Amino acid sequence: MKGVLLVNLGSPDSPTAKDVKPYLDEFLMDERVIDVPKLLRNLLVRGIILQTRPKKSAEAYAKIWWEEGSPLIVLSERFTEKVEKHSSLPIALGMRYGSMDIKSALGELHKNGVNEILLVPLYPHYAMSSYETVVVKTMEVQGEFYPDIKLTTLPAFSKNSHYIEVFSNHLRENLKGFDYDHLLFSYHGIPERHIRKSDPTRFHCRINSTCCTANSVAHNTCYRHQCYNQTSNVVKKLGLSKDKVSTSFQSRLAGDPWLKPYTDFEFERLAKSGVRKLAVVTPAFVSDCLETLEEIAMEGKEQFLEAGGSEYIHIPCLNDSDPWVSLMVKWIEEWNTSGALPMVN
Repeated sequence: MKGVLLVNLGSPDSPTAKDVKPYLDEFLMDERVIDVPKLLRNLLVRGIILQTRPKKSAEAYAKIWWEEGSPLIVLSERFTEKVEKHSSLPIALGMRYGSMDIKSALGELHKNGVNEILLVPLYPHYAMSSYETVVVKTMEVQGEFYPDIKLTTLPAFSKNSHYIEVFSNHLRENLKGFDYDHLLFSYHGIPERHIRKSDPTRFHCRINSTCCTANSVAHNTCYRHQCYNQTSNVVKKLGLSKDKVSTSFQSRLAGDPWLKPYTDFEFERLAKSGVRKLAVVTPAFVSDCLETLEEIAMEGKEQFLEAGGSEYIHIPCLNDSDPWVSLMVKWIEEWNTSGALPMVN
């Protein structure tokens, strides 16, 4: 019997330092998130970051927390319920980090007689700190606790033409009535070294002005290429003016160089260059979360207005929108009936 496992990032159980601390510990101790030797990672995370970060993060979570709970969890649950309603297969939801773990979700499917699972990391782009860690963790849990289950993984889908169409239509609808001067595609940032580590050729990804456009097998696992490619595809799909659109990267940590340009720097630069009406979309996420609702929708707006901008909107993620649900159901049913996975090029 077939089933589907959807996996998203996760969330603390409450916007309190007590619950944020173990969540951050699990997240930051992931070797694919902070990819340094374990001893150094332990010292950095538990000896430094977790001494102050939980309180600050809890305050940020408190700003965006809903009555029903964490926005990311609530939205992911709504999406899952809608997908299951329209699908012929049982669907389970797990989180890479936090109490809604992957093991419990796999166990739910196994209990219902499922022995073949389509794993769906809810990330449009491939990155070792998001898509890859979900796949590796799920395989580890499956191998240890449910070896009789066969796993098939949905590929990162940012290049899929149907996804681009759904995303583009969503963007167009949310831009209606807002005569923007500039549209910023803000993707989640990652360290530059992650790009090089994910390059199977070990030489193509130089993080310059040409490597993301020169054809290479490295693009299959290159987060930077996939981000710029999505921006380009959406611009083409909607016929947008290229001089009114740009790409940036948010949520960096201090220390090593991360992908540039940095979103917070762009807010100031755009405002000082004469942009008065700014729209920001966050395509690295399919569900609104702390990084979109607090960092971009709240802090980003404040930064842009303080730098001289006058109007600012954040475009919500796809969340549980019907076209996105329908597309996921389409992919699931195609896999169920023929074993086919969506084309990504």
